[in-house]
Amino acid sequence: MRLDALKHVYFIGIGGIGMSAIARYFISRGIRVSGYDRTRTVLTEALENEGMAINYTDDMNEVPADIDMVVYTPAIPADHTELCHFKASSLPLLKRSEVLGLISNDLRSVGIAGTHGKTTTSTMTAHVLKVGGIDVSAFLGGISADYNSNFIIGKSDVVVLEADEYDRSFLRLAPFIASISSMDPDHLDIYGDRDKMIETGYKAYASRVRDNGFLIIREGLLAEFSVGELMAFYKRGITVLEYGYGPGVQIRISNIGVSEGRYHFDYEGLGIMMEHVTLNIAGRHNVDSIH
Repeated sequence: MRLDALKHVYFIGIGGIGMSAIARYFISRGIRVSGYDRTRTVLTEALENEGMAINYTDDMNEVPADIDMVVYTPAIPADHTELCHFKASSLPLLKRSEVLGLISNDLRSVGIAGTHGKTTTSTMTAHVLKVGGIDVSAFLGGISADYNSNFIIGKSDVVVLEADEYDRSFLRLAPFIASISSMDPDHLDIYGDRDKMIETGYKAYASRVRDNGFLIIREGLLAEFSVGELMAFYKRGITVLEYGYGPGVQIRISNIGVSEGRYHFDYEGLGIMMEHVTLNIAGRHNVDSIH
């Protein structure tokens, strides 16, 4: 499907944090955007102020007639009137994750995965790249205080994404750089148990890294991968990097201290050494995001 040929995209669940970021992407490209959400919120009002038409009643009479693609979130109930209508129609009906894949898979994408901290890590990654001179785009799972949005538009071919394990959404992505910060049990209603979550979720996601790309993974998590799986990365030219605090990792944080509520540490990785880095965000877990 050619996204640049679209003229009007309709979102079912447009007020969701992930959905609204994609809606903002389309309207930034001059494509008309409208949609449904159950409740009027600060976010839906912001979308309306940006030019999107939103209805709050599950009623096909409220849906415009000239739409050429529909995007929905799995959070929408299966018996939702609009969703059922479009499932029976000939219009393209795509999940949010499918659209994110269509947007990003021809770009140099950076996928941030993990049970915890995806929004913080992806926001910090996008900001560091931005101020470092790479004019990235980003689809975030929260509103960034620096950009007052969950969508950052850039002119380069680099895009930062939250790679969401829910509903196996991240298996729609093909990142050039993939990060995995944790694989704790979650969404077991979808995966069944922790082992299946790792096998059919995170390891399947890691296998989707493009040839000659990078997998950046927290120390200790490589133990979940077999020798054969690691060799498969090597044969495809994928560089696997561990990050953490131990002496054997390729990206290492050391000399952590706290002063006046700020964390200070040294960073070393890939031939780069930065001493006395200061992080103004509270919480030791946020130091982990600097990889």
